Amino acid sequence: MGAGHAAAVHGEQRGLPVVIDVRRFGQPLFYAALDATTPDNAEWVRRKSNVVARFHRSSYAVGLKLKAKSETLAEQQGLPLCDYATHGGSFPLCVEGGGVVGSVTVSGLPQRADHELVVEALCGLLGRDYADLWLAAE
Repeated sequence: MGAGHAAAVHGEQRGLPVVIDVRRFGQPLFYAALDATTPDNAEWVRRKSNVVARFHRSSYAVGLKLKAKSETLAEQQGLPLCDYATHGGSFPLCVEGGGVVGSVTVSGLPQRADHELVVEALCGLLGRDYADLWLAAE
């Protein structure tokens, strides 16, 4: 089972209206649109995964860093908001010895919940304890 399938299983079990996308940059590998999703979720996936492709960091981490500086990607990098979204839910996929090769992205929930769904799915795949890595309360 891969990251996309794991996230889809979690989403289906909980009845979450999410889109899950796994891609090697430039090539789709997995896509699922669960019940109650909209075409807008696919657009958010594209924009969030563009952030990961550009910065090799999670979209949530990039967004939190910008928020701490009171900046936007448009101001800091000149990147158009129509193509980049620094909202939570997209993670870089790394291959040992090969670096960042793609992303896994979830869209449909509030950004922090999108982020956490990806973390939970990746923890399961990597044999990590999700309780050690989930985000503390805000």
